[in-house]
Amino acid sequence: MTHFPSKRLPRSGAAPGRALAAGALAAALGLGALTPAAAAPAPAAVPATGAASAAGAATGVAARSPYAEEAHGFASLAGGTTGGRGGRVVTVRTQADLARYAGAAEPYVIRVAGTIDVAPFGTAVDVASDKTIIGVGTGGEIVHGELRLGPGTRNVVIRNLTIRDSFVEGDWDGKTNDFDGIQMDSVSHVWIDHNRFSRLGDGMLDIRKDSRYVTVSYNRFEDHNKALGIGWTDDVVTQVTIDHNWFRGTKQRNPSADNCAYAHLYNNHLSAQVDDGDPVWTYGNWARGRTRMVIENSYYDGVQHPYQADPTAELVQRGSVLRGTTGRTDSRGAAFDPRDHYAYRLDPAAAVPALLSRFSGPQRALGTDTVLDVPAAYPTVQSAVDAVPAGNDGRVTLRIAPGTYREKVRISVDKPKISLQGTGQNRSDTVIVYDTPAAYGGSTGSATVLIASSDVSARNLTFVNDFDEAAVELNGEQALAVKTTGDRIVFEDTAFKGNQDTLMTDSPKLDVVSRVYIRDSYLEGDVDFLYGRATTVVEDSLIRALSRGSATDNGYVTAASTWKGNPYGFLITRSRIVSDAPAGSFHLGRPWHPGGEPDAVGQVLIRETELPAAIKAVPWTDMGGFSWRDARFAEYRTYGPGAAATPDRPRMDDAQAAAHEVADYLAGRDGWAPYLS
Repeated sequence: MTHFPSKRLPRSGAAPGRALAAGALAAALGLGALTPAAAAPAPAAVPATGAASAAGAATGVAARSPYAEEAHGFASLAGGTTGGRGGRVVTVRTQADLARYAGAAEPYVIRVAGTIDVAPFGTAVDVASDKTIIGVGTGGEIVHGELRLGPGTRNVVIRNLTIRDSFVEGDWDGKTNDFDGIQMDSVSHVWIDHNRFSRLGDGMLDIRKDSRYVTVSYNRFEDHNKALGIGWTDDVVTQVTIDHNWFRGTKQRNPSADNCAYAHLYNNHLSAQVDDGDPVWTYGNWARGRTRMVIENSYYDGVQHPYQADPTAELVQRGSVLRGTTGRTDSRGAAFDPRDHYAYRLDPAAAVPALLSRFSGPQRALGTDTVLDVPAAYPTVQSAVDAVPAGNDGRVTLRIAPGTYREKVRISVDKPKISLQGTGQNRSDTVIVYDTPAAYGGSTGSATVLIASSDVSARNLTFVNDFDEAAVELNGEQALAVKTTGDRIVFEDTAFKGNQDTLMTDSPKLDVVSRVYIRDSYLEGDVDFLYGRATTVVEDSLIRALSRGSATDNGYVTAASTWKGNPYGFLITRSRIVSDAPAGSFHLGRPWHPGGEPDAVGQVLIRETELPAAIKAVPWTDMGGFSWRDARFAEYRTYGPGAAATPDRPRMDDAQAAAHEVADYLAGRDGWAPYLS
């Protein structure tokens, strides 16, 4: 079996507008053509040098989106940092639940929804290995407490949180307690991203005691004395990437890096430094002990001692902007070349303040939606569905890699807001297939994919039931590729392949209306292959009516069982029906009354759609003792060789058709309009 490819461009798993290149970001912010300036101890920005301005632009490395889901820098090395990938997704709103899941032995993706007020004041929540802790939008907060990663902890992602207010009044230096925002000792593979740290008891972020493979990116450190400290060890093993962070209203440790094997700092912004007259311990970046530090394309505004190095350390700086700064700007030794370890691309230093004003700290675009990768993190589509929590309140996208997945998928009624997203170039690259007929479990049991929940979508995928009805004789050869009973279901750029009963769009019971929207898709079958009682719109799609080898009766496109109180059943609009069946051997549909239900009065409109010669001159027929004439079947402006006008062929006039647009079918009481996106 073959089908035509989509007319639309292939889609990625990312939301539109997220993957912005560095130049596009600058342009979007109205920054113009920007180049980094060579740093110098002067009160204003100094013109760029040729070598500095070319840094990053000639590498050929694509710019990284601020919303990227994968760790970068040192956290991406030696196996990478994936956090709770592969584990269940849970949403927490209490300290008890946060502690329970953060400290568990198994992997979890932990969504923090709302403010968690930690008690007693300053209490640490222990975080075990293989965890992702992410705030939902901008509302995820941990207040009056800290997150602590103990020795041996590995593979942790902490994103999109606000961690605040464990400051003890009168203890500016944090000497009476050790209430950090995040503290880690002897850990490996940690990514700290898009968080906001404010008014904490001691250090905001402490990376201590031989921790390795750490990246700190797109965070805000605000209104505090000690921001980011690294070290507390005589060993020189720590590798850390610190990029796109905004240090605002802090005094010291921006960062302080002691005995780091490699400390790579780029595109950071230091501004509004606390000015308490301290000539030594008010500073920006400090390479201490035997640290090797590289600073690139950062922006220092009004900072005392922007960057300095101990005599035993090495520090290389290039491409940064200094504005209104005073004090030390040390440069000594060769340090190291970050590109010997990983690829990256620099944003222009002059663009950094505007970029970080917009993109640092918690973001509405993060945490609300969760991405689960199949099979990279979850071996099957069903295992990814199983990881979604019952009653989940955020969109969960199952990003499915190209391949054939021979399995049944069940999305239960308590798991709404799931998106199935194929990541291949074409919908035929990613196939979910099984081969069960109705003889083994009924029509519902036969479905390769069953969607019982609401607000589910599928894109760039092919669904197949490849049961071979010609190979066996069974009482129940119906074989569904997909069955839906939920409301507000969207299929876009999808294919449904089978024979009898390929796609059933249904509802939980007769008088409950569910809505399904299918766009830019492909549907094939022979008998009743688009059927059920859901209000269903098929738009801009291709429908293939398969021949069963008969010269006179090859099948039926639709079998609607619309509730009589629902004026809208099936709408096939601006589409094309094709067939290899002989001329005059295929029906457009018949009325299905499940179990003889008299109140199931099918409604079907074929609108502005091309019909093949295979369509009969009288395209509707009876079913189960019920006359098609009592159903609500009609055409409007159909065309093609199968659209010839005959007496037994109901047509809508313009006035009737005006009340049967796509919007009329889908709006319901909530104004649902998926066709606008």
